[in-house]
Amino acid sequence: MSKVTFFRGQQLPLEMHKVRIIQKLTLLPIEQRLEAMEAAGHNTFLLQNADVFLDMLTDSGVNAMSQEQQAAMFRADDAYAGSATYTRLYDKLVEIFAMKWFLPTHQGRAAENILGQVLVRPNTYVPMNYHFTTSKQHVVVHGAQVLEFIHPEGLEVTSDHPFKGNFDVDALRRLVADKGAESISFVRMEAGTNLIGGQPFSLENLQQVSEVCHQHAIPLVLDASLLADNLYFMKVRDPQCMDLEIGEIVKVMAELCDIIYFSARKLGFGRGGGILIRDEEMYKRMRGFVPMYEGFLTYGGMSVREMEAITVGLDETLDFDMINQGPQFIEHMVNELDARGVPVITPPGGLGAHLDAMRFLDHVDQRQYPSAALASALFVASGVRGMERGTMSEARDINTGLEPLAHMELVRLALPRRVFTLSQVNYAIDRIDWLYQNRHLIGGMAWVEEPEILRFFYGRLAPITDWPAELVKQFRADFGDSL
Repeated sequence: MSKVTFFRGQQLPLEMHKVRIIQKLTLLPIEQRLEAMEAAGHNTFLLQNADVFLDMLTDSGVNAMSQEQQAAMFRADDAYAGSATYTRLYDKLVEIFAMKWFLPTHQGRAAENILGQVLVRPNTYVPMNYHFTTSKQHVVVHGAQVLEFIHPEGLEVTSDHPFKGNFDVDALRRLVADKGAESISFVRMEAGTNLIGGQPFSLENLQQVSEVCHQHAIPLVLDASLLADNLYFMKVRDPQCMDLEIGEIVKVMAELCDIIYFSARKLGFGRGGGILIRDEEMYKRMRGFVPMYEGFLTYGGMSVREMEAITVGLDETLDFDMINQGPQFIEHMVNELDARGVPVITPPGGLGAHLDAMRFLDHVDQRQYPSAALASALFVASGVRGMERGTMSEARDINTGLEPLAHMELVRLALPRRVFTLSQVNYAIDRIDWLYQNRHLIGGMAWVEEPEILRFFYGRLAPITDWPAELVKQFRADFGDSL
């Protein structure tokens, strides 16, 4: 494990790589940033990347590849069926996870589609330590109900609990006792709960969930998309894992699960995904959906070049020096913002730093989408693109049309792995600090265009007042001609 102490006592994350390929960035003047935000309907998903300075929207498919990954892409076997590239990927997955059956998909939500088709039964329940937007949609569309079985501490915005992503095992036991095991389609554990701040679960918690599931013949499904971050936290926070190598932790986790699926846009630093299955009969039930929705069984919608990159990237996932930068940069960002009084989710999790919009904008009603307003204001103030993770990311009840309010109102500032420099992170910290000091200028939002499904991806909003113009005016007063 790498640990570097600076002579003058500074605590700074140290990149364990060097940058050899660069992409030029553009920082537009604030007036042009506001124009871009208005054209995007105040939805950061609809911004043109050419208008973005630091893209912290997501860590999905935007992580930097290593030279070894790029080199491996040149040897890809471009065959429709029976590709040697597929065999190399398959062998690597078996080596790491020790699960025999594998189905490739073009990304994580494609894997969720297949899982939904095969596992979800109408009028049943799917308990989760916390839902993700697409994982929930693939359950609901098949007539089942998602249950949030997160421990209460998981929803505490400020905490020192090391594993806020833990599953509430007692709630699962009560559900089995009250409704019967047959009422549960499957149990989903998410390694790094995305929507509540990238918070991890402990190995002991996974063991307890596995015990209940296997006692009652309930399939246990692990979403391993953010596994690298969860592994980092297990290694540094979990006494059960501190003396284990990363690869050993993975094998222990995999042994506890029936199915593991992942987005390789996160895990493996590539673009693709897949499903690992312990049982051959379950594999055969799922197999037909790959050629139906994805492609042939030996590529599943992925290019062979991406598959070669993932194969190498999976090895890098087991390298502590490769997986520690993301969490350490996030920790630096969270600690610096917290020291300035900016409301953030603590302890720092994986995936990104998370601003607590409900405390940041405590004067904005939750029905006026404070997370969306803050994400819009942040881009205008800095050129930094974050993502709303709050009520806008929820979905209206299909029967009543009522809109549930999110447990948390967050703006996620993802830190793609091996992408940003420390000075860029510090720039984002500075502009967020300024925005917090001027938070009274930010107002609420209302829908202009509200799609029925996954509305946060392509819906459009408008500010209730002309507060963005006031924000621009204050920026110029404080920063002059600065970008």
